[in-house]
Amino acid sequence: MDILMVTAELAPYARFSDAAEAVGALSKTLRQIGHDVTVAVPRYPGFEAQGLLLARRLTPLLLARGVSVTVFDGQLASGVRLVLFDAPELATANGICGDGGVDAETEARRCACFAQAAAALVRQRSQQGTPFDVVHLHDWPGALVPLVLSRMEDLLVPTVLTVHDLTRQGRFSPAELGGLGLPADVAGEAGMALDGELCALKGGLLFADEVALVSGTVCDELRVDPRAGALVRFLEDRELAAAVIGNGIDYAIHNPATDPTLASRFDAEDPARRGLSKADLLRRFELDLDLTRPLVAVFVDERRGYAGDVVVEALPELLRLDVALVLVGALATDAAIEAERTRHPDRLGLQPLVDDVAQRRLFAGVDLVVFPFRAVTGGFPVLVAGRYGAVPVAHATGPAGERVVDADAELRTGTGFLFDEIEPRALTAAVARAVVAYHRPEWPSLVVRVMRQDSSWDRPARRYVQLYRQAIASKE
Repeated sequence: MDILMVTAELAPYARFSDAAEAVGALSKTLRQIGHDVTVAVPRYPGFEAQGLLLARRLTPLLLARGVSVTVFDGQLASGVRLVLFDAPELATANGICGDGGVDAETEARRCACFAQAAAALVRQRSQQGTPFDVVHLHDWPGALVPLVLSRMEDLLVPTVLTVHDLTRQGRFSPAELGGLGLPADVAGEAGMALDGELCALKGGLLFADEVALVSGTVCDELRVDPRAGALVRFLEDRELAAAVIGNGIDYAIHNPATDPTLASRFDAEDPARRGLSKADLLRRFELDLDLTRPLVAVFVDERRGYAGDVVVEALPELLRLDVALVLVGALATDAAIEAERTRHPDRLGLQPLVDDVAQRRLFAGVDLVVFPFRAVTGGFPVLVAGRYGAVPVAHATGPAGERVVDADAELRTGTGFLFDEIEPRALTAAVARAVVAYHRPEWPSLVVRVMRQDSSWDRPARRYVQLYRQAIASKE
């Protein structure tokens, strides 16, 4: 099968959400099981900055509006082909396409250009006699592609849309319809119209042949959301079916037994060597070198969907527990945190910026990691944490609530600790429960159970192949 993936982000070159990791690992797995995969992305500076070799095509893609898009070809180490689009409308100085970092008019033109370039690539391949068998779109920037393809009457290309984050919908005022490069008839209730706005994700859900969500509970959780809930209710009213296919992680990258960046390597058969990584972290953050005290990482980056304000409010109570804490990610305000650091300099550390290597080192050394997800998210870091033996304490929402099984008091079952409300008391109670568990003799067994979970992409990738076949059959 020849598969085209269209995505606004691709790890490790351009990352804003879990979709970046998902596309990179899924495309690699599909390639390993015998499929040809091409990933189409806007040309970001990060590709060449990280040493990727690119070849510029002599002939650009010409879009319907007369825009010329330069195409660059490359190849990932996995053998997956890469196509990068470059045009003035795709200027990336202000971040990733679809990340909300620019004004609505610029965002509309940028994402429209991206969608039209992807559709033009599909048409070009068809005209060359080597058509893609299926086009796989990711999140709302990719959701515009089925709308554009639907206007190309000579093309019958099957499409699959994966929604990694249903709260990011690509909302625009009706005045931006021209910037999106779409005809007026898609602005009605039968198209993109939703609550008086244009919703790119709604259009993609309507026009894609198959749809996949990464969580089975996302619709229930978002139904009453003041903004995202309108789209969920629309899905339910129209009885639009969606497959549920969770994400995985790339075991070649996320493997503590072979990871060269760690202070010590270990696996589920010998997790005791995690202690060397824990000691390394304590030294790095200049914390008290007490290996018997639980070391807890807490994610606080509000731009990544974590409830940093809740953590700050809970911080005094958390530090009353006999733990060492590391707050991970940037916060809008840090005055309260600095006050606690003054009181507890040997038990509170900060790691404001987190890249891939830093995150893996962190997970390899901490005993517990707290994920105070404010809203439904893909849950990628929860999977990585478990792979490295860091037991998760998570808000029971979205994929995290589905993947983490709340441990019982005797630790006979479970793979972590959940809390139901995103508020300080519930968060603190869950961490306190985990700290009590840490001192039980059964704790090492829990760590082994967490590490042995199957978080690979093999099963999800094969489910996507089934979904591709369904989309292809719908066009026959």
